[in-house]
Amino acid sequence: MRFHTPYFNGLMTFLPEEEQNQLQQAKGATDSQIQALLDLFPSCPESLIKLLQDINGTYFCKHGEATICVLVLGSDLGEYPYYLKSIEQMIKDNQVVNSESIYERYQDFLEYVEVDDRIQMHIPLNKHLCFADCMNNGGTSSLYIDFYPNDGGQVGQVVRYVHDPDSYEVIAPSFDDYLQQLIDGGFEFTAIYEEE
Repeated sequence: MRFHTPYFNGLMTFLPEEEQNQLQQAKGATDSQIQALLDLFPSCPESLIKLLQDINGTYFCKHGEATICVLVLGSDLGEYPYYLKSIEQMIKDNQVVNSESIYERYQDFLEYVEVDDRIQMHIPLNKHLCFADCMNNGGTSSLYIDFYPNDGGQVGQVVRYVHDPDSYEVIAPSFDDYLQQLIDGGFEFTAIYEEE
């Protein structure tokens, strides 16, 4: 199977055979699934939609009879990898995440939290699209698309959250730029598979 996106086609050459085989069994999102995501996030980037059309999630996702569990994304944290969430997981997360903002969550100890100036602290967290969770099941780091940036930011910028010490950092001005950074970096996060 050849994927439609240059991203997945490039990534496959960096993955071990077992992970390649898993991705070969994956199914893409349907038109109705994509519409459900767009109903919630109308400004969802086309490049994310195309990834999901190739593979609708790699985070313990059912694809027919197979369950896919493959780390396919990275961030500015070097070799630290992430799963791509399915549309169903993104929608469910949006429903369970409460509407508090970064400011409301940390208002009693903001001096200990690092927040990029380009991020608006008073926007409810569920207004951001969380598309990826880290290898520790999301408890340590997650990636978001930010549709409501602060002055100096851009609509659609990619934000990396990391826990302990908590920080929110803009790592790319757009989802397209984010993917290109991973490609240009030679899919550095796949080094974790070499350690196994």
